[in-house]
Amino acid sequence: MAMNTLESMQVFMRVAEQASFTRAAESLGMLKATVSQAVQQLETSLGTRLLHRTTRKVQMTLDGQAYYDRCRELLGDFDNLQAMFQRSGEALRGRLRVDMPSRLARSYIIPALPEFLKAHPQIEFELSTTDRLVDAVQEGFDCVLRVGAPRDPQLIARPIGELEFINVASPDYLKRRGTPRTLDDLAKHDLVHYVSVLGGRSEGFEYPADGGYKLFAMPGPIVVNSTDAYHAACCAGLGLIQAPVIGVREDIERGHLVEVLPQLRPEPMPVSLLYAHRRNLPKRVRVFMDWVTEVLKPVLSAGVPLAMPVEKSY
Repeated sequence: MAMNTLESMQVFMRVAEQASFTRAAESLGMLKATVSQAVQQLETSLGTRLLHRTTRKVQMTLDGQAYYDRCRELLGDFDNLQAMFQRSGEALRGRLRVDMPSRLARSYIIPALPEFLKAHPQIEFELSTTDRLVDAVQEGFDCVLRVGAPRDPQLIARPIGELEFINVASPDYLKRRGTPRTLDDLAKHDLVHYVSVLGGRSEGFEYPADGGYKLFAMPGPIVVNSTDAYHAACCAGLGLIQAPVIGVREDIERGHLVEVLPQLRPEPMPVSLLYAHRRNLPKRVRVFMDWVTEVLKPVLSAGVPLAMPVEKSY
């Protein structure tokens, strides 16, 4: 049976996003031949090639990228139109693509996700967890969860709380190097440096001063660009780190890490849900963001004590 134009647009978008006819077909529950035919018919009707096809990969042409961007807008508006007349008790449906820090996903969102999906079984949920800052608009994310001040003017930020940070080191490191008691003591210590992209270097140890926060330059034997490596390097005794309370609570309780310089805690970091500007946000996205806010509410309360059963995200 031939697809209508909306269905063909959805198929094309999935192929473009997956960069593969095979993976797109699997995710859509269709035959690869059906997916290929839908894209070919779409190209024929438009009179242009949307995708470059090789034996190794599928890539959008310039026309394909422009068409993809318009498809996202049009299909988003179509979803909004459908939602306008959706009864309050009617099941939510459609794809929901989200990105968030891996540790928050692993420790909080994924364990609670079965309850959300049970309540909304017709939602197709796609979860990305990465340390890199994804392009929410270009990569088609409905919303992203971010730690730190929002910087993308294309996105609307919905603040949902803060992460409290502390300074920690491993017992082995402190045994070898001594426990710092003052800011001046840090001149004799190492810092594990975290950067989002290798090639840069963190600015140093952040501490409160003069009603704000300053940076103290410190040496360090290693620079990492992932939160897992950052945490592992500290546990291995390579230096101090400044990490969210919720990320190191269990390690402190087990004796794997020790808080140092509690009087010099770094500035708490805001946590926000970000989404693209649009006239009407799809109901499934609004419902999901409300749910995430509730799930993370006890985690993001100001002044979270170490005894709270929570986990981390940098």
